[in-house]
Amino acid sequence: MSLPNQIADCVAVVRQRWTKRPRVGIVLGTGLGGFVDEITAEASFTRDELPHFPRATALSHRGRLVCGVTRQHSVPVVVMEGRFHVYEGHAPEVITLPVRVMHALGIELLILTNACGGLNPDFAPGDIALIEDHINLMGTNPLIGPHDDSLGPRFPDLGHVYDPEWIDRAVAIAQREEIALRRGVYIAVSGPNYETRAEIKFLRLIGGDLVGMSTVPEAIVAAQCGLRTLAFSIVTNSCDTTEPILAEDVVANAATAETNLRRILLGLLEQFKA
Repeated sequence: MSLPNQIADCVAVVRQRWTKRPRVGIVLGTGLGGFVDEITAEASFTRDELPHFPRATALSHRGRLVCGVTRQHSVPVVVMEGRFHVYEGHAPEVITLPVRVMHALGIELLILTNACGGLNPDFAPGDIALIEDHINLMGTNPLIGPHDDSLGPRFPDLGHVYDPEWIDRAVAIAQREEIALRRGVYIAVSGPNYETRAEIKFLRLIGGDLVGMSTVPEAIVAAQCGLRTLAFSIVTNSCDTTEPILAEDVVANAATAETNLRRILLGLLEQFKA
């Protein structure tokens, strides 16, 4: 089945139970699913209820689409509680289907979040970082394959894939809330293993501040769709360490910093209040 038809199938299922136009779409990464507590859910959809959505297998990812309004200011939003990954064996066009569905539902801003490793020695576990740019080392791209003009340009420009105006707004909110906010370049790798010592040196050498296994495919598709995009990383571990990196620790460290990220996200959503 063609990708436009898959998108239409998913939108039709959502519209049977939820008719509002969302202003913002949010993808919640590892350890960050608690943000759905800020949403009054008016409809939610499991993977089994949405055609063409795969099963989420990553740790702490429910793979559920939640539609509703924020408890503060009643801003209509659609939230992906968890995401799909290349390392789970999913094709890039499957991974990014939720973003295309959000776009078709009418969002104006896409906010991506993730948990990642810190390459920059100035970054510490628990830091929140705004992604200003990225390097795609996943070895794949969601735009590869037959092209349909209805999805957007064949060769979208990624010069400002992360919206400068919304970056400035996020910085201002963090300053108002007295939250330290880092800024840097995110490098996406396929995973699922963590990096070797030599790879960490290489990633830092080519300009990376953060490394993770998600986000970039979604940002590429958002650019093709013409969506304004913001992306946040929570640094869950320092790559410059001799201690083993454990997935459980990554989830726990992300959850610890989630409170501050939640405050920033709520500040951003406040700007959409009626």
